[in-house]
Amino acid sequence: MPVNIERLRKWFVVAAVVLVAVVLGSYLLKRRVERHAVEKVAQKLGADVQQSTQGFTLSKSEGGRTLFTIRAGKAVQYKQGGRATLEDVSIVVYGRNAERYDQIYGSEFEYDAATGEVAARGEVHIDLEAAGAEAHADQEPPAELKNPIHLKTSGLVFNQKTGIAETREHIEFRIPQGAGSAVGVHFDSKASVLTFGSEVRLKTTGQEGAEIRAARATISKEPRQAVFEGATIAQQGRTVQAARAIVHLRQDNTVERIAAEGGVNVNQAEDSLQAHAPRGEFLMDEKNMLRSGQLLGGVTIEGTGATVFAGRAARVALEFGPQNRLTRVRALDQVQMKQTPAPSKGKGRADQRQPLELMAGAVELFIADGHRVERALVGGAPQIRLLPAAGAAQATATTVTATQFQATFDSASRPRALHGEPQARIVSSTPGQPDKVSTSRELEVLFDRSGAITSVVQQGEVRYTEGERRASGGRGRFSPAEGTVELTGSPQASDGPMTITAKLLRLRRGTGEAEAQGAVKTTYRVAGRQATGALLASSDPIHVTAASMSAHPPTAHYSGGARLWQGSNIVQAPTLDFNRDRRSLVAQGSAAQPVSTVFVQPDRQGKLAAVNVTGTRLTYSDRERKARFEGGVTLKSAEQTVTAETMEVYLLPASEAGAAASGSRVERVLATGKVVAESPGRKATGTRLVYTAAEGKFEMTGDAANPPSITDATHGTATGDSVTFYNHGDRVVVGSRTPARTVTQTQVQK
Repeated sequence: MPVNIERLRKWFVVAAVVLVAVVLGSYLLKRRVERHAVEKVAQKLGADVQQSTQGFTLSKSEGGRTLFTIRAGKAVQYKQGGRATLEDVSIVVYGRNAERYDQIYGSEFEYDAATGEVAARGEVHIDLEAAGAEAHADQEPPAELKNPIHLKTSGLVFNQKTGIAETREHIEFRIPQGAGSAVGVHFDSKASVLTFGSEVRLKTTGQEGAEIRAARATISKEPRQAVFEGATIAQQGRTVQAARAIVHLRQDNTVERIAAEGGVNVNQAEDSLQAHAPRGEFLMDEKNMLRSGQLLGGVTIEGTGATVFAGRAARVALEFGPQNRLTRVRALDQVQMKQTPAPSKGKGRADQRQPLELMAGAVELFIADGHRVERALVGGAPQIRLLPAAGAAQATATTVTATQFQATFDSASRPRALHGEPQARIVSSTPGQPDKVSTSRELEVLFDRSGAITSVVQQGEVRYTEGERRASGGRGRFSPAEGTVELTGSPQASDGPMTITAKLLRLRRGTGEAEAQGAVKTTYRVAGRQATGALLASSDPIHVTAASMSAHPPTAHYSGGARLWQGSNIVQAPTLDFNRDRRSLVAQGSAAQPVSTVFVQPDRQGKLAAVNVTGTRLTYSDRERKARFEGGVTLKSAEQTVTAETMEVYLLPASEAGAAASGSRVERVLATGKVVAESPGRKATGTRLVYTAAEGKFEMTGDAANPPSITDATHGTATGDSVTFYNHGDRVVVGSRTPARTVTQTQVQK
């Protein structure tokens, strides 16, 4: 949320204008002393004396100190009309304590005894020394004129009877901070009120010079204040307007307080920024430097540029440091801000940045170098909303809340990071989808140079919910670009019947997809026993462990020493894909790391014994109750070992396996491709073997190139079209489909 604080520097200019006006008013108020001096001269000359004097000098003293001295190159008194004229006049005012050295000079002054008016003919120049000058010896010029002010006007008239001095002519003035002008001055010496009639202008100097205009300005002694009507300040593409500005003065004429009312407006052309407040107030220190200020009555800000910005607050408080530099800005009470990308021009790609809204009770900005936002504090139940971007595929809105936010900014006042704590909460809402909610003790939001969010990191008791999906961990990281939530710190997640724990969990929001790394364990809760199933038919939970997992519901892929089990049924493989809805799996291994599983079948005594089967690949479906092994398959029990290229193990349904069965019970086995069946003292080979568990029967067949055969350690080898033997007895049958051949039954001694 970029905040352009540069515009706030306008208040420095306001301060400079006020100081100029106050100092100018202070000196003009003393014009009364100078006018009385002229009146004294007229009285000295006398209305009834007609004479001409060269090198005229007149001084007025009090308490041993000279108040003023009037010097004229020539003085002429006229008997008729009681008028007197002074030529080449210079008036120096020292003040009662010789703390001033002000000069008034002009070519000619005239006094009319009948009207009591003292009028200047032609130009009048005034040099004023600022208040607070050091005292000096009587009539001795100071070593240095401090902050002199020079004024030039004409047609100035002072009436000693009314105490009013005025001119309607153009006035020019020059001060250390700049130069200005006005049209007409009216000074009421009795009421101590000085009024600039119209067209008040001031242009300040320096790199950031400003031009100040006012329709009218009034300075009074009681109350001690200066009032500017219709003031406008223009500075480097920025303008500030106030309907009425009141400058409150201390006894030494320094500025104590500035109040603006009737509407304060700020316009900045560079980024088309506008601000408005009904009134404002600023406090000054004893050195006429800004100390603090505030805008009141409901402040609004609007701007366009790279982004469209709008904000409002009940009031805005400002604090200033050395050299009138802004140090802190506080927006208080019902703060609202909204920032949206500017509308795209032409047919180019639309801006994908999300509009941003901020609502809070208070926003505090800390300013560096007088204009750059360095950091910010946001409090008072703050809420940050990221609205759907224009043209976005999904209308997703995200709301971020915390008890307090702290923001840091880069050198261009762009947001760099946002920290919130405690009770941090993020809610993303998309129509037609469940809300995605994450909570934590604290969060950290990181931004790129364009102001877009790159990631959100949450710390401490992180909780995430999305419909039936639940997740938790010690630390969470959300990536908007990827749409993922990454959890660490003993993370765990659940999605309906599935629960996952790992060292790292990565959840893809909205899709149900997930990834897990490090000591992964998944538990699937099942609805109940599946009577028609076998390997995965129990009502017990199904567990899977592995080094890593990626889930694309309803299927999950496990890799790195995967192990699946339910009750006593176990499947182990380097990689394993499990479909929870179909209760099916595909396990993949290698010759060095084969797939392994365990079934049960009756032994010679009719007791159920374990049967271990290995191969490079296993495909199983509980609906078919068929486990298909491929690639160097080996079936091993206590009584038999069978190897083949492929092997299909058919299992009894759970309803027929018996309650006492501790594993999936083998019903039938079909082995093909270079089949070898071995038991103690016996070995049979062929290309196809069918084993029937209920009978304990093995039937081996082959082809012309590889006829079935059986070898007995005692009786040798027999071949035929088929070889049948049993694991419950010693009977072996070697059969033939050719009538000319003999079927032999051999009793093998074991």
